[in-house]
Amino acid sequence: MKITDVKATLHRVPIEVPLLKEKITTSILFAVVETDLGITGYGLTRGSQRFGMREFINRELAPFLKDKNPLETERVWNQLYKQFNPRAQTGMWSSAVSAIDIALWDIKGKHYKEPVWRLLGGAQNPVQAYVTFGLKQYSKEQLVEVAKQLVAQGETRLKMVVAVDPENPKLDAERVRAVRHAVGDEVELMIDANYLFSFNRALELCKLVEPCGITWFEEPVYQNDAALLADLRRHTSIPLAAGQNEGHRFRHRELIVNRAVDIAQPNVCSVGGYTEAVKVAALAQAFNLPIANGGGWPHHNMHLQAAMANGWRVEFHFEMWGVGDKIYKEPAAPDHGWVTLPETPGLGLEPRFDALKEYEEK
Repeated sequence: MKITDVKATLHRVPIEVPLLKEKITTSILFAVVETDLGITGYGLTRGSQRFGMREFINRELAPFLKDKNPLETERVWNQLYKQFNPRAQTGMWSSAVSAIDIALWDIKGKHYKEPVWRLLGGAQNPVQAYVTFGLKQYSKEQLVEVAKQLVAQGETRLKMVVAVDPENPKLDAERVRAVRHAVGDEVELMIDANYLFSFNRALELCKLVEPCGITWFEEPVYQNDAALLADLRRHTSIPLAAGQNEGHRFRHRELIVNRAVDIAQPNVCSVGGYTEAVKVAALAQAFNLPIANGGGWPHHNMHLQAAMANGWRVEFHFEMWGVGDKIYKEPAAPDHGWVTLPETPGLGLEPRFDALKEYEEK
């Protein structure tokens, strides 16, 4: 089998979320890889540096990949690495290669007539799932209302964003306490600061919400600084998670070896696709750490979590979950804290090309 064409397009997808009047618009890059046997694979990554990524894929990666065997994912990944990124930089390269690698694994699954999660290892199905509902845009009252709605629907694992004001952790603590009081002690609750706290403010919030029984605190400090995370981890009883936007196993190694995290969070749409993500999962497993999906894109990351023995749970973030529902036909969804992966060959994701065309960004 040979690759005959590679094309990347950009899309801005409007998402409706509960209780908010205005839609949230999310940018993505969508990659299509075609082969001489008529099998087509589809990949996706987040829209950060999206115009540069589109040009990089269409003008550099596409001609380089032509005539290569899409089934040889390890060979192709390393060829891309040596040709375009010999100094192991992250950012645009990692995201672009993520989209391509995801598409190649989609082709591989369709060729071998197996779902990607099974080709990668097939450790478990269904997989635990959680819903990220607690957006910054919500008032405290709206947070409580949406949390109650989700619990009434049977969801038992919820995550909310903190660092609404990075200099005022007391505001976040009030919001966390309000949600905990509303949903009770049986519902798991996680928090995510998206890198926005200084060490002192992160520690302050930890002490304020430790009584709330937080399952994990995600990416609490600037830059995912491994030294600061390790120090914070020694000063709080709340488990720490990080790594969702890290590109390359080397950054994850820094977090794991320095004992900066309790949960590793490789995201296949950022780290370099499945080919790189399974290496991070194996590294975490060698340190007896679980991996969990952070950073969204559940319909792609669920394959990694189901594949690995230390895969723990899939994140259904209102925003990225909504994108998947808009651009794919009937993708998987959480049900009472679990998601069941399809037996469909490849990723099991059938694009809605009419929606992709409608939301395309030229």
